Amino acid sequence: MNASRLPAAEFEAEEVLRAAHAADVGRDQEPGGEMLQVLSSDGSMAGGMAAEVAGSTVDFAPYLSATDAPHLRSLYRDMFLIRRFDQESTALQRQGQLALWVPLTGQEAAQIGSGRALQPQDYAFPTYREHGVALTRGVRFDEILRLFRGVTNGGWDPRERNFHLYTLVLAAQSLHAVGYAMGMQRDQLADPSLPQGVSVAYFGDGASSEGDIHESMVFAASFDAPVVFFCQNNQWAISVPSSVQTKVPLAKRAEGYGFPGVRVDGNDVVAVEAVMRWALEHARTGKGPVLIEAYTYRMSAHTTADDPTKYRLSRDEQEWQTRDPLARLEAYLRTAGLADESFFEELGAEARSMATDLREAVLSMTAPDLESRFAAVYAEPHPLVQEELRFFQQYEAGFADEGKHA
Repeated sequence: MNASRLPAAEFEAEEVLRAAHAADVGRDQEPGGEMLQVLSSDGSMAGGMAAEVAGSTVDFAPYLSATDAPHLRSLYRDMFLIRRFDQESTALQRQGQLALWVPLTGQEAAQIGSGRALQPQDYAFPTYREHGVALTRGVRFDEILRLFRGVTNGGWDPRERNFHLYTLVLAAQSLHAVGYAMGMQRDQLADPSLPQGVSVAYFGDGASSEGDIHESMVFAASFDAPVVFFCQNNQWAISVPSSVQTKVPLAKRAEGYGFPGVRVDGNDVVAVEAVMRWALEHARTGKGPVLIEAYTYRMSAHTTADDPTKYRLSRDEQEWQTRDPLARLEAYLRTAGLADESFFEELGAEARSMATDLREAVLSMTAPDLESRFAAVYAEPHPLVQEELRFFQQYEAGFADEGKHA
């Protein structure tokens, strides 16, 4: 549409979008030299993996898995399956089978790469979008959807997976992660035989503007807590572009707290995994926290209640589609001769079977009865809650009586 024909309010909104886009492209789209990358957008090797971090040069090459064909295929498999899961979950929500869905398309490499670097004793604190990390920690797809189906307040036992329940309160998980890391730190001091664990706080660029993030980093730095702050900068805090969130790359904020910050290409699963391995080792060996900024892009809506066409330009989406994390690794696997056509065909069949099983599992989920809802309020029975339960039981019974007289 011609801008001169737009209503005043819409024209103003369009101009704001264009200004934000121009600022973003000018500063962030191609950070040049600041961002670690192993695989280029076309799937070719990008070059060296040495970078300046906190005043010293770090060589990330020892943490790479770029020559390990079985491992690279497994990374691709995880990314492929989690994208298919995302597509099926979006369809289920559109059909009224889920109350809401939070897509992750475009962020598969950031999540799978970081999650696969974790060791069993490490503990991850997610937001509400870390479905890929959940997969790497052994959480089943149907367990994730139990929350979005509304049949449970959780879905899995975090103590079994060392993967916390999803946090819906923005940035609150960063406080939890640092507190847990400080607890592990003290446990290991009291009992050196315990495995050295690291806590990981996942959050987005929007959450980085919350006070909880600042407070978490202050405490983590003060106590050299074994924690990795993993920020997925997907360019949009719902409808607010990253250029409004920060005037410098988010990784540079770590300097103000006195610990290392690294920016990595979040669409390059090989680079993400290598940087995460280094960061975990850094925290695990008593050197304190690390901030990782995974520079990526949310290719879909913030949630299924969101319409991204209202606040971002289609040309941005088209540009980022050329950086697709799955297409990038697939191109490398094919050109390097690390995967043949049968691998991709078998994976496609596996994904279709998974989607069918997932749909059946979701449709068979039933809501818990009223008593169990009230029983989950407190760990022990509470007189007030019991009184409220009796009230609702009488309330529901009244509808049954009306049905008899109808």
